[in-house]
Amino acid sequence: MPLPTSDPLANVTTHCHRILLTGAAGNLGKVLRDRLKRYADIVRLSDVAALGMAREQEEIEPCNLADARAVDELVAGVDVIVHLGGVSVERPFEEILPANIQGTYHLYEAARRHGVRRVVFASSNHVIGFHRQGEILDASAPLRPDGYYGLSKAYGEHLARFYFDRYGIETVCLRIGSSYPEPRDRRMLITWLGYDDLEQLVCRAMFVPGVGHTIVYGASANRDRWWDNCQAAHLGFAPQQSSEPFRAQVESAPALSADDPAAIYQGGAFVKAGPFGD
Repeated sequence: MPLPTSDPLANVTTHCHRILLTGAAGNLGKVLRDRLKRYADIVRLSDVAALGMAREQEEIEPCNLADARAVDELVAGVDVIVHLGGVSVERPFEEILPANIQGTYHLYEAARRHGVRRVVFASSNHVIGFHRQGEILDASAPLRPDGYYGLSKAYGEHLARFYFDRYGIETVCLRIGSSYPEPRDRRMLITWLGYDDLEQLVCRAMFVPGVGHTIVYGASANRDRWWDNCQAAHLGFAPQQSSEPFRAQVESAPALSADDPAAIYQGGAFVKAGPFGD
């Protein structure tokens, strides 16, 4: 589809030689695996889980993000990193630490050494999960992580800021809402990010020039919203999908009790996960 002349990508080449996609075996990694081929000659796929045989335009390089040397080799020769790798659910801190915290550090260090100038970091709405539902938040809202997973993503956002300030590595941090084929509950009617909108957002995060360190909320054009992307307007992200076609189906299920923390806080059920190991 032709881009409007006011679009920041209108006169920008949205193609590079090699994209690295970490977490390629995860739910969103599987969604982006083929879609990213539109934007690169080669997509290098990495995960600790099995990825199967390489398809056209693909390189398969399994990697444990906790292994600094392996991550350094993984990053060599790439132009852009789309970093989805890590534990994507709430777990004990000891399980979050190796991939989400150490692994993200290893990735940025490798990017610095190999001269990679752009990272797309899959952050999460769970960095602000203890704000109340109904609050409208922009990128300057105080961080209120709702668990160890959210804490790890807050760390990643700050790490990205540091590597931009010191080394000039640009990052777009995607505070992804709920990206599934369709919303599963009332909360997701607000936080849902359709896959086409996810692709548009990742494309813009990879190629819009001069992003510096940008934080953007990842949600489709849903009827109701909690998030304001005014501070990421330079990306030109204009979601085209909406959760509205799924509303009747979702609202036919019983609602949570009004005093349930998952119905009070933006992080939903994540605010109730744990404690672990008691």
